Amino acid sequence: HVQLVESGGGSVQAGGSLRLSCVSSGGPYAGHCMGWFRQAPGKANAGVATIYTGDASTYYSSSVRGRFTVSRDNTKVFLQMRNLKPEDSAVYYCATSPYQACSDLSASRYNKWGRGTQVTVS
Repeated sequence: HVQLVESGGGSVQAGGSLRLSCVSSGGPYAGHCMGWFRQAPGKANAGVATIYTGDASTYYSSSVRGRFTVSRDNTKVFLQMRNLKPEDSAVYYCATSPYQACSDLSASRYNKWGRGTQVTVS
């Protein structure tokens, strides 16, 4: 039973940085998609960045491309966030997908989710 746990959220000023981590209790994982999503109050859950754990191919939403970087090691996925803006404030979730085509950032493709970590940018 795979569990995902996010950490690294917090409050920062605009222009600041945060690094989120997501650890999978299932240990080293085979090649598939892992993604970061975010949901702000009153807004839909939106894909931020995804990574194919096989070859580390990465994909980003247009709103974060150039500011956020997704990466992975054997058991964790990271989201480095730079030049944060107030509109980046949200609960950020880590999720895993059984698929290998990771360019689609739709949340419906992901079936296991962490509980989220709050990011607040002021």
